[in-house]
Amino acid sequence: MSDLTGRRAVVTGGASGIGRACAAALAEAGAYVVVADLDAAAAASVAEEIGGEAWEVDLSATRELDELPLDVDILVNNAGIQRVAPLHEFEPDVFRRIMAIMVEAPFLLVRAALPGMYERGWGRVVNISSAHGLRASAFKSAYVTAKHGLEGLSKTIALEGGPHGVTSNCVNPAYVRTPLMEKQIADQAAHHGIPENEVIERVILAEQAIKRLVEPDEVASLVTWLCSEHARSVTGASYTIDGGWTAR
Repeated sequence: MSDLTGRRAVVTGGASGIGRACAAALAEAGAYVVVADLDAAAAASVAEEIGGEAWEVDLSATRELDELPLDVDILVNNAGIQRVAPLHEFEPDVFRRIMAIMVEAPFLLVRAALPGMYERGWGRVVNISSAHGLRASAFKSAYVTAKHGLEGLSKTIALEGGPHGVTSNCVNPAYVRTPLMEKQIADQAAHHGIPENEVIERVILAEQAIKRLVEPDEVASLVTWLCSEHARSVTGASYTIDGGWTAR
């Protein structure tokens, strides 16, 4: 259904989790994929698997992205980190780092990619947001703020890019089975004072009607569709994959 032959894509945070699944799915659809990640070795490994290339990049060093040339047809803004702590105890530098990686860097990457997309009259920006881009949770002030900011950025890109053949959408999964999720389980157990084996049922999936973690390939499937010609009129939208969480 999705033929992306001849398209060039960048996936940030592409060395693991959702990013890795997206990189593989886009490559399978025919795109040439650049796997962007701070972990150079892991990015190189994924790139070799999918026939793409690796890009070692620290997205928190946003000044280095100010004048970046980025000639791509598809940009998947996926990179992110998480920190769970009460707001009054949240470290300011950690808050700033999360904003840099998850809001500033997507802005700068889109800014760099749009001229080429406009010139070709075709482009796809897919922002991996979260149910937390639509709802808040306690102890996640930076993450929730960043994802809400990404939602606004995505809609603005959609309005500006539409006349030039560029679409921009968010994908909003609930908790996905990734290495980041594993760390959250330990953090949530500490903050709620319960064993880790109770966190998934009592905390992680508490708001979901479907009691299961989302798998990375489910997210990647939607991302690939949004990059296809089937979705050429889809823009400025936020697609939930959240087991019914945001239906509440």
